[in-house]
Amino acid sequence: MCVARRLVWAAYAEEAFCEDRHHLMALDPRTKLYLVALANLLLFFHVDVVVESLTVLLLLLPLLGAGRWAAAVRFGCIYVLLLVGTWASTLDDGGSWLHMLGSLCVGIRMMMPCLIAGIYAFTTTTASQFVCALRRMRIPETIVIPCVVCIRFFPTIHDDYHQIRDAMALRGIAQGTFALLRHPAQSLEYILMPLLMNATGVAQDLSVAALTKGIGIRGPHTCHTEIRMHGIDWAWMVICTVPLALGIGGAW
Repeated sequence: MCVARRLVWAAYAEEAFCEDRHHLMALDPRTKLYLVALANLLLFFHVDVVVESLTVLLLLLPLLGAGRWAAAVRFGCIYVLLLVGTWASTLDDGGSWLHMLGSLCVGIRMMMPCLIAGIYAFTTTTASQFVCALRRMRIPETIVIPCVVCIRFFPTIHDDYHQIRDAMALRGIAQGTFALLRHPAQSLEYILMPLLMNATGVAQDLSVAALTKGIGIRGPHTCHTEIRMHGIDWAWMVICTVPLALGIGGAW
């Protein structure tokens, strides 16, 4: 992929990948970051499964409010299956393989709140909104600039991946959804290695694009994006904090 195409994709990545749809529940970016931190606290304190399940439900509701029904249903079904796998591992007549499966389900289940909160935050927030939120929080520019580059890095890599898959399909290599699982050597040779070699160039191009827009200039910055904390933001932060607070306090 040429440098010009990467820069053009970087300019429009926030509209193509994030898609802030302003549906029923359009939370402020700072609220989304708070939910991400709250989900990580669940993992840190290792709360009860009841608290974890209730928090997962509260984290899925903003996804529904943002119009991402498919993602919310998918994550909800996966979490329910993990709960079933965890319960099945406690059966007395289960063999050793069932206990190993239960341990795997517990590990993935504990990561689900972080995954749901992260997916919601970074797929419904544009780069400009994220920058504005970080600057409102008085975050140093040495942290803001790498964060902006990271946000636009993954959509660009996502586009490169699809370009590679299209080129492979054109040549009749690894066709089909599960073809890469059936041929792991081809996955390593034709997909992983090109992506790793291309990642350095993509990061450099995105850094240049960000600096060209003046993001590294010292002093106060203006922003066309307007963000504001509303009542739903404060209310949702409190509602999502209550289960964790009760779990840490021993109420559950």
